[in-house]
Amino acid sequence: MNKRRFLQALSLPLWSTSLPVAWAQTALPDAPSVSRFYAQLVHANYEDVLAAGLALKQSIQAFIARPETSGLDAARQAWLLARDGYGQTEAFRFYGGPIDDDKGPEGRLNAWPLDEGYIDGVKGRPHSGLINQRAVPISKASLTRLNERDGEENIAAGWHAIEFLLWGQDLRADGAGQRSFEDFVTGKAPNADRRRQYLLTVTDLLIDDLRTLVAAWAPARRNYRHAFERGGMESVRKIIVGLGSLSRGELAGERMEVALNTQDQEDEHSCFSDNTHRDIVNNALGIENVWLGRYTRRDGSVLQGPASLRALVATKDPALADKVSQQISLSVQKARAITPPFDREIIGGKDAPGRQRVQAVIDSLVQQSKDLVDAANALGITRLTLVKP
Repeated sequence: MNKRRFLQALSLPLWSTSLPVAWAQTALPDAPSVSRFYAQLVHANYEDVLAAGLALKQSIQAFIARPETSGLDAARQAWLLARDGYGQTEAFRFYGGPIDDDKGPEGRLNAWPLDEGYIDGVKGRPHSGLINQRAVPISKASLTRLNERDGEENIAAGWHAIEFLLWGQDLRADGAGQRSFEDFVTGKAPNADRRRQYLLTVTDLLIDDLRTLVAAWAPARRNYRHAFERGGMESVRKIIVGLGSLSRGELAGERMEVALNTQDQEDEHSCFSDNTHRDIVNNALGIENVWLGRYTRRDGSVLQGPASLRALVATKDPALADKVSQQISLSVQKARAITPPFDREIIGGKDAPGRQRVQAVIDSLVQQSKDLVDAANALGITRLTLVKP
């Protein structure tokens, strides 16, 4: 999300599942135990995304070595799988943590909307973009320097840069971008060598940033996690700020309301791959993961513990804890009801079925943000302010 849109989001309001029987036999959760388990969950999620990112790199390397349709399809599938995991990590944002503090990589990892003509040739401007400027070096340092240079939509790196290179522009009403593998074949397309180099370099940069986040949350180190686990109720406050801010200002507001109002494909999150519906589901699921203290790992195993935010709130107000759980579950359910592609769901009058499905998700997220404020108040937390990335 770029700076202008983030500041717009600041003006927005900040926003039944029962515990397993075995949990009832454990000690009541407190702020330190909730912070420790949250840190464990965060680290596990980032570890899984890093592993998926490395698998993505392998697929891209294989495709670059032998550009053909099957290799491009495999790289696209690897991107989609990695993207699912990353979407769940966005519940760890908005409180000045390692992802979006002053030195955090979020603006390089996930900035959007992206002016695709800044990276490569597009319809009507076939010679535009960094790839077609042979005097511009392609390296991790240069892409970092060029990211958001001279404009917040001049995105040079991250998930959406890779997405654009794999799919190309989405010029169809009924599907994703249709970039040909020949764009990466020397002799078939201008600057194919630089396109191959750019794709691999931007993927390496993404992996570097993911490694940074894994290291920040790794156990038994003098890192961000070390301080967070000792932050007491202040760390719990940060957790709730992250969930509430993603619920209302970012997901319901920036990522859904804006697109619903403009009905513009350019305002959807993953427009090149038509993966926006999955972004929404995984953002909502990430919130539920943190609230319930439960995360399904990449290998299918489940990380779960009694020291969840939900359990902590239940020590003060069990009925409220159940209410929040039910509302968050409803948001995930309604997000899953969106029919892809998202850019078709937002078209039409207010009574159009797709627009109603999108609005239902927004309404549920807005309500859950209010419920999260109530949960914070039940814990004695009243200061719920965003930290500007």
